[in-house]
Amino acid sequence: MSNWKIIRAVAVEGEEGFTLVELMVVIVIIGLLATIVAINVIPATDTARVEKAKADISTIEQALEQYRLDNLAYPAASDGLQALISPPPSLAQPQRYRRGGYIKKLPQDPWGRAYLYTAPGRKGAFDISSLGADGQPGGENENADIVSSEL
Repeated sequence: MSNWKIIRAVAVEGEEGFTLVELMVVIVIIGLLATIVAINVIPATDTARVEKAKADISTIEQALEQYRLDNLAYPAASDGLQALISPPPSLAQPQRYRRGGYIKKLPQDPWGRAYLYTAPGRKGAFDISSLGADGQPGGENENADIVSSEL
């Protein structure tokens, strides 16, 4: 039993803390790893926002198709996308409007703005669009407009 105490006492006496150099090396390594992760993750968020906008536009298009099937026409440009939530005043036959609407809530684009509804569209009856990250017409990369007729 006494031998155990001697060995334990020696081990405790031999322990030392980390030196400043060792701590600095660990901090530099953690900083490098964080930089590498940030460089790879930040561009992915821009791509994810564009993909979310495309998915939202697809969902809105499906709701507009359901609206057309029930009401025999797409919403007027003046009624906008709000016609998917509640019956517009210009609706010829309000009894045909689906109870509860065609979409529970209109999503905002990933940059916090409302999607735009244009009727007639460039290539069809309507266009749903987002102005991209900059909120201005045109642009490139994440600032480019996302338009349903171009998807």
